[in-house]
Amino acid sequence: MKLRDKRPALLLIDIQKGFLDENYWGGNRNNKEAEKLSGKILETWRNLNLPVFHIRHNSTNLTSKLHESDPGFNDHVLPQDGECVITKNVNSAFIGTGLKEKLDIQKIDTLVILGITTNHCVSTTARMAENFGYETYVISDATAAFDRVGIHGEKYEAELVHLMALANLSEEFATIMNTEELLRKL
Repeated sequence: MKLRDKRPALLLIDIQKGFLDENYWGGNRNNKEAEKLSGKILETWRNLNLPVFHIRHNSTNLTSKLHESDPGFNDHVLPQDGECVITKNVNSAFIGTGLKEKLDIQKIDTLVILGITTNHCVSTTARMAENFGYETYVISDATAAFDRVGIHGEKYEAELVHLMALANLSEEFATIMNTEELLRKL
């Protein structure tokens, strides 16, 4: 069975221009092509006439690069007329947004998730998606992370942060695949 036959939806999580300022977020972002790959997936998704949900983080912090006063979606994934745009101000795309209700109305049971950052909003949304019973996929090269500082001041490289977040999701919360694998399954 092709993935397109499973009643899937594409969730584009926080693919916003605010994440282009690497230093603001910790520096050394991995998967610098994630937005382009997301755009490629989105184009294929649109050609198949499958449901798309654009999720925008709207920080309540006035100085945040994700505050509503800052630029919105990355140019590779701009919403088109008729595509659902959901605004959130916490990590999960499900909390306070009506996303679950919108998915349920359309009888969607499978979610393909991509976006920024792997270890925050992508992970939180994927975990909740699985907990709600959705068959969940996270696209590894269409997600990205930044360097992080550990609890003892140690530095963790973005690629390690990204891979650990995916490892924590794998099998229990989501199926992890890359863009090429996803496009073959569609």
